[in-house]
Amino acid sequence: MIFTQIIQREIKMAWRKQAEILNPLWFFLMVITLFPLAMGADPKLLANVAPAVAWVAALLSALLSFERLFRDDFVDGSLEQLLLIAQPLPLTALAKVIAHWLLTGLPLILLSPIAALLLSLEPEIWWALVLTLLIGTPVLSCLGAIGVALTVGLRKGGVLLSLIVLPLFIPVLIFSTAVLDAARLGLPYGGLLAILGAILAITLTLSPFAIAAALRISLAQ
Repeated sequence: MIFTQIIQREIKMAWRKQAEILNPLWFFLMVITLFPLAMGADPKLLANVAPAVAWVAALLSALLSFERLFRDDFVDGSLEQLLLIAQPLPLTALAKVIAHWLLTGLPLILLSPIAALLLSLEPEIWWALVLTLLIGTPVLSCLGAIGVALTVGLRKGGVLLSLIVLPLFIPVLIFSTAVLDAARLGLPYGGLLAILGAILAITLTLSPFAIAAALRISLAQ
């Protein structure tokens, strides 16, 4: 199936350029490593700010990985070929987004135990962090792909990309940190997770069409 072939192709291409995968992960680890050093070793103080630190680090590390999402295909001309294959362009866009999440979002979840250790997170808060990353990082990949598709034809689109996608990330950041704060206080957070799940469902449904439209606009210029 073309859909799975595109995902496999993206993973193989990323494996050849491992630095582009590892750099966002190193950035995530550096942020959560340096922040406790700057704040001090007080576990209570770290527990108060850890939710925001973990999610801001995840958000910024994801932002570092977005530019390559369509850039390489645009440079070598394969992006035009993806528009001509038999599969609908929204499905192709969704396959690219899934591959991006597998290469960037999933590793962040796997690194979450290290983040919990460095930020002195309790097991309950760590589990809430895993749930928010599991639901929230696919939203980041979808929204980031829209921004990349709009700026893929620009020579210096990195700054514009940040201006486009960062405001879109704010709801995910707010609800994710709210879940972690509720977990820290021992409060139920199922409703907040449900809101994040609704955001994910809406994003997964609509973003492939927005990405396809943005790609057509960028390539038509």
